Amino acid sequence: MRSWGLLVAAVASEVTATLALKGALDRPVLYVVVVAGYLAAFTLLSLVFRAGMSLGVAYGIWAALGVVGTALLSAAVFGEALTPAMLVGIALVVAGVLAVEVGSHRAHRAEVAP
Repeated sequence: MRSWGLLVAAVASEVTATLALKGALDRPVLYVVVVAGYLAAFTLLSLVFRAGMSLGVAYGIWAALGVVGTALLSAAVFGEALTPAMLVGIALVVAGVLAVEVGSHRAHRAEVAP
């Protein structure tokens, strides 16, 4: 379970850094948040691997949730549009993440089974 907490923190750091990158265009001091956020995101992601989560699962979920989080929060923070097609795409990304997670549990059980 530790790996999941680290993964959530890595996603949050990456999304924060990405949002700050857009904000830094108008307020350059936010570049400090960008650098710190990306450093934290990659450090936390490496700790996720060290905690035992596989690369395919961790990176796939990290990247997908980063895209979803950034899209949703950029709409809320910057007023960017979310079209129906984009919302369908976000739903498909979430479904893909769930499929990867379910598949990884089945693969793990198959490895452990005698």
